[in-house]
Amino acid sequence: MHPKREKVTAAMTISDIAKMAGVSSAAVSRYLNGGPLSEQKRTAIREVVEKTGYHPDSAAQTLRTGRVHQVGVIAPSIGSQSVGQITAGIAGELGAQNYLLLLGNTELDPQRELGYLAAMQRNHVAGIILLGSYYSPQLALALKNCRVPVVVTGQRFPEVACVYNDDRSAARELAQRMLERGRRHIVYIGGTERDQATGVQRREGVQDALNAAGLDGDALPRICCTAFTMEEGERCMKELLACCPALDGVVCVTDTVAFGAMRALKQAGRKIGADVSLAGIGDSWAGSVTEPGLTTVQFYQKQVGEEAARMLLQMLEEKEPGGPVRQVTLGYRVVERGSI
Repeated sequence: MHPKREKVTAAMTISDIAKMAGVSSAAVSRYLNGGPLSEQKRTAIREVVEKTGYHPDSAAQTLRTGRVHQVGVIAPSIGSQSVGQITAGIAGELGAQNYLLLLGNTELDPQRELGYLAAMQRNHVAGIILLGSYYSPQLALALKNCRVPVVVTGQRFPEVACVYNDDRSAARELAQRMLERGRRHIVYIGGTERDQATGVQRREGVQDALNAAGLDGDALPRICCTAFTMEEGERCMKELLACCPALDGVVCVTDTVAFGAMRALKQAGRKIGADVSLAGIGDSWAGSVTEPGLTTVQFYQKQVGEEAARMLLQMLEEKEPGGPVRQVTLGYRVVERGSI
């Protein structure tokens, strides 16, 4: 059972809490805003707040302190594993500093993304973390005109604070490992090139590896998925098998796409890890239970979120904004599971 709370009227004020706790109104204000306070006073105030269920008026608190303890997070798809990991990292860092997280889900709709950027500013968030997807002139202008600090994750946007993964190097290393296994007919299943990170950087990484091995990277057989699903991976793999029957290596833009490719390869009688190499990106848990296990790249997505939140909090603390724009690249790890 929950402890019984005293009835709180809408007119209850900081002064009322102060009288009940036997402290000054200034002490209650410091408590609510995370300021310095003796443990004895902090305990007395906390007991009254918990007993009454008192919540300070957020608008009034903002007027008094000049600070807003809400951060907007705009995500392209909340069903994505990587988005969940990034958001968890953001929430942990923000929560430790008593910031609330307001989440907007765009479903990869550029207009909805722009709408969330505007709405969050109207609702007085302290800052915004944008889990980036597609870069456009409209988005560039919206970011430039944003009235609050912004940090972008997953993409390297010009003139904006960013935390992103080394997509190009990750894809290049997967292709290099296939080449070291003697594969010479590597193909690529990618995504839309409107997305610089997953669409362009990962494809260019595979081409880099081929060029370094004396092969023609520009001639890389490739096909783009319309979505990062198993069905699309299977469809693309069947098309590549039809046009490139001698293929002996497949790099996929994500693990989910690779699982679909794996199904198509098995249906075609190909032996994964023996006569054809297969790899994905993302380190999905399912890759450890497939047969064979899927070799993949693990990005440190939770750390991406943590670093983005720390960067935003630092920007909020800066007395004179407008210094150098910080852009941070995080590393990766190849997880070998036998499919190469």
